[in-house]
Amino acid sequence: MKKSRRRKTTTGGPYVAVAVLCEKVLHERDNTVSLIRIVDRLTISASADAPEEMPPVQATLTVFLAFKAGFARGKYRVTVRPVTPTGDVLPEVSMPALFEGDERGVQHQIGLSLQFREEGLYWFDVLIEDLVVTRVPLRVLYQRIGSTAPMSSS
Repeated sequence: MKKSRRRKTTTGGPYVAVAVLCEKVLHERDNTVSLIRIVDRLTISASADAPEEMPPVQATLTVFLAFKAGFARGKYRVTVRPVTPTGDVLPEVSMPALFEGDERGVQHQIGLSLQFREEGLYWFDVLIEDLVVTRVPLRVLYQRIGSTAPMSSS
């Protein structure tokens, strides 16, 4: 019986370990992070007499990214590119990342202040150099709350 031989790989990486939208990132004393209020849905509530169409809404979110190098070594460009439900690309944010190989990692915390102008599914493309390595979804919902029935007078 022959022993199976594992092929040694010398390519691959960097790899996505974490890619989320959240409200806050806590950096702990022991060099760990805690992600607070991970968000994949944003509900905009308005009174019943608000406009039928969603008005522009400003929101601040944090994109937290963590990568493991694998066989990647050297400087790379990491980009987050927001895409609206209708496919419009919003201004992207880029930053450098230095990968040292193996299990060594890189973490990025990016504060985004966005104006949401429409309901629907937004995507946050995550690119390393020019390659999309993952996408983070955010569903924006608009709902009017309350009664619109006229009040009767006595």
